[in-house]
Amino acid sequence: MGLLDSALGMFGGGQAQMADPKMRLLQAALSMLSNDGQTGGLSGLAGKFQEAGLGDVVNSWIGSGQNMPISSEQIQQALGGGELEQISETAGLSQNETASQLSELLPGLVDKLTPNGQAPQGGFGDVASLLEQFMSKR
Repeated sequence: MGLLDSALGMFGGGQAQMADPKMRLLQAALSMLSNDGQTGGLSGLAGKFQEAGLGDVVNSWIGSGQNMPISSEQIQQALGGGELEQISETAGLSQNETASQLSELLPGLVDKLTPNGQAPQGGFGDVASLLEQFMSKR
């Protein structure tokens, strides 16, 4: 079971599960992808990866083909220290742990949110909409 499956499986656990670092990390990742997040949604995140020379990687997650892997070092390179630090604090993990877990989580998360090989026009909506979408898939 991957990190995404594990995190999604926690949605049925109620408030006790909200304290789990994997759940907080999932919420932070969804926040990055949401229209109201600091990253600027999927297009903003893809732009950060493009700037870091990793556009082909993030495009593989969006597209309908095989997802390219990403290393924790590449996550750190794309997100930068400030954003990674903020996500780490939210999740209650070290920056290295956060980057490592995001390298497992983001490819599957973006892939699941773009099942037709493209992002929906207008983005994914706010964090609440994304959380609701995942809870309904459970």
